Amino acid sequence: MQELDPSVQQKVNSWLNGNYDAEVKQQIQKLVDDKAYTELTDSFYRDLEFGTGGLRGTMGPGSNRINEYTIGAATQGLCNHLKKSYPGEKVKVAISHDSRNNSDLFARITAEVFSANDIHVYFFKALRPTPELSFAIRELGCKSGVMITASHNPKEYNGYKAYGADGGQFVSPEDTAVMAEVAAIINVDDIKFNRVEENIELIGEEMDQLYLDKITTLSVSPEAIKRQKDLKIVYSPIHGTGITLMPKALAQFGFENVIIVEEQATPDGNFPTVVYPNPEEKEALTLAMKKAKEVDADLVLATDPDADRVGIAVKNTDNEFILLNGNQTGSLLINYLLTAWEESGKLTGKEYIVKTIVTSNLIEEIAKAKNVKFYNTLTGFKYIGELITKLQGKETFIGGGEESYGYLIGEFVRDKDAIVSGAFIAEMTAFYKDKGSSLFEALVETYLQYGFYKETLVSITKKGQSGAEEIKAMMEKYRTNPPATLGGSKVIALKDYENRIETDLDTNTTKPIDLPKSDVLQFISEDGSIISARPSGTEPKIKFYCSVNTKLTSKEAYAETDKKLGEKIDLIMKDLGF
Repeated sequence: MQELDPSVQQKVNSWLNGNYDAEVKQQIQKLVDDKAYTELTDSFYRDLEFGTGGLRGTMGPGSNRINEYTIGAATQGLCNHLKKSYPGEKVKVAISHDSRNNSDLFARITAEVFSANDIHVYFFKALRPTPELSFAIRELGCKSGVMITASHNPKEYNGYKAYGADGGQFVSPEDTAVMAEVAAIINVDDIKFNRVEENIELIGEEMDQLYLDKITTLSVSPEAIKRQKDLKIVYSPIHGTGITLMPKALAQFGFENVIIVEEQATPDGNFPTVVYPNPEEKEALTLAMKKAKEVDADLVLATDPDADRVGIAVKNTDNEFILLNGNQTGSLLINYLLTAWEESGKLTGKEYIVKTIVTSNLIEEIAKAKNVKFYNTLTGFKYIGELITKLQGKETFIGGGEESYGYLIGEFVRDKDAIVSGAFIAEMTAFYKDKGSSLFEALVETYLQYGFYKETLVSITKKGQSGAEEIKAMMEKYRTNPPATLGGSKVIALKDYENRIETDLDTNTTKPIDLPKSDVLQFISEDGSIISARPSGTEPKIKFYCSVNTKLTSKEAYAETDKKLGEKIDLIMKDLGF
């Protein structure tokens, strides 16, 4: 008969006998009585840890689940870290939450624990986007902040994003210091849950307006917007927080014809109209695309539950709506920003853009052509935020982003921002329409000028403890025995970001990689293809990012070239065993 591992049993017992509420104990006892050993193991085999996106997991009882106690422990650990980091100082923090089930409860518990530790809390009185929290931290002089969200994950998930004094997510060494403090909370009795009312201050509309006013100053093409103010924009918040700010941001930028997808306008943690509330998924934009066809829109925008990611759809040359992926939208945004800055005479030589190592190299090519400095960071927007803070006052950040639909324009926020990005995607659409072009035509022109880059992402899900071990074994196999060829092209280099070494596979010579450690492998082939393997820091997945490119000879050759690059990606994935 299957039994629980002794370490798991010990944790189960500590929850059954500890100072936890009766309902939680009943839920755990039922799992024990039902001999639900797999679920008990997954719920208790480890403590939730901060990954690239903070604390994230499915909701339920247990140390490896999101619940009021794991949220409380994370907050108590963060409080202890802040008290040690700022001795004798009245520390201030900001807290917000998205539309997920229990997000308001977890945000309230977070505020109560902070207040009980004599930390002043600026508490958004209703749901607000992640980027506004990042903005508020900086604006209010906070030392930290927390966003309760699981971003674009399914409805069973929730999470806890912890931020530092710069409004960015914690990075090394502070992230490990926070993790150590959280890990030190081994007893529920170590958590101070008793609310201190005078330490909690509500904020809301005044912060909204401050944020909107600041991002509006970034607009580069206000005259084009004036001429194209009737641009028809369909917007869906996919039942999330974007509804609180996106319509206002578009209006403040000057757009007067925004059509909301009413079926998805109300915040709802069950996300009733979609399978996944993720703008990366075609299905999530079904209703928005339908509305766009009905009204013959110029642009479709959709944001995820915490409004840090934005997906878009545009009309192709056959007047059909197509979704753009994150690499395409990011490349278009950077090309637009650099072009508009250039046309406005704003480029001084001190500007820069940023992307992550798994994001399209097309962005690099555009920056090189415009003589604008570019940086590559590890995956995770916290590294982009860290770089912006490091270079503040020395160089000017224009924009940047990552392939997973996250972008940022300007320096007011230190995380990906769907609100400012959505406003700029609309501005970009107006800019090109003013020149007699569409966004799709602008994309084809970009490929003609810099090369046709096509990317795809394949995610393999491996759940539970056994899944985590399987993913680890896959990475080790690729690390020690990289493929000789991919898609018919010889693999000439291996970049191992975990060991921070790039190996020339022809000469077997190595050189260091000047980035922090990260469990990522990149295979670079002779024809310029780049394939990256990376276990997710927030989900039970291993992700494969595949980028291929070739020359686009003419607009007419677009469809055929796109097809050939797609076939090449299929060959590469087949070689990898998928």
